[in-house]
Amino acid sequence: MAESHNLGQKGEDIAAEHLKKAGYKILFRNWKWGKHEIDIISENKDFIVFVEVKTRKDDPLVPPASAVIPEKQKSIIYAADGYLKRYNISKESRFDVIAVIKKGESYQIDHIEDAFYPTLR
Repeated sequence: MAESHNLGQKGEDIAAEHLKKAGYKILFRNWKWGKHEIDIISENKDFIVFVEVKTRKDDPLVPPASAVIPEKQKSIIYAADGYLKRYNISKESRFDVIAVIKKGESYQIDHIEDAFYPTLR
């Protein structure tokens, strides 16, 4: 496996653990709807939460969360809509981004709730 893939997988593991510690239940990881994918689908008492995880080394010049560009948001929204319809879920949903930055041997986590909103555009 490529180093970037390993780093990305480690970031997703850290994000999932962070969510569990915060009281979320992990429903799926790497859930696919056609060619679209959601890194983590979780829930708490109020929301189904669709999470995009961005992992980077050191201090990136561009914040990892800014890598969730509008095209990526549309892909996540499309997959989330498929998930909600497939499982007939009416619970309110939310789109979060978790940025994981590797600093030496430790990791910094930035959990951005309501990072973006679904739109019809």
